[in-house]
Amino acid sequence: MASKRSYSGSCQCGNIRFSAELVLAELVACNCSRCRRVGHLLAYLPESDFQVTVGEAGVSEYRFHTGRIAHRFCPICGIQPYAAGTAPDGTPSIAVNARCLDGVDLDTLPIKRCDGASY
Repeated sequence: MASKRSYSGSCQCGNIRFSAELVLAELVACNCSRCRRVGHLLAYLPESDFQVTVGEAGVSEYRFHTGRIAHRFCPICGIQPYAAGTAPDGTPSIAVNARCLDGVDLDTLPIKRCDGASY
């Protein structure tokens, strides 16, 4: 069983850096129109366990479809390290793009498929 750990991550150029406390037991690959184009592998955590440590003022945002998810990205390199929204139970949540986490071997983690295209 995986336990909660501290992770750091960033966009490609380092303009946005963050820290996250999360259990990295599995990743989610969504097939919605955005995720399938950018190739995200997502890990979810409560907003209270996430902090932008560098660049919060410079983060750009994109919303589509229902507008409920704030896809945050770097205006310099274009990488989207995380998105903010609300979990089904109403908890403010973050979806971290696990490809942006430092020192994580993504090939060792199972991937759960999400049919976001049907929502």
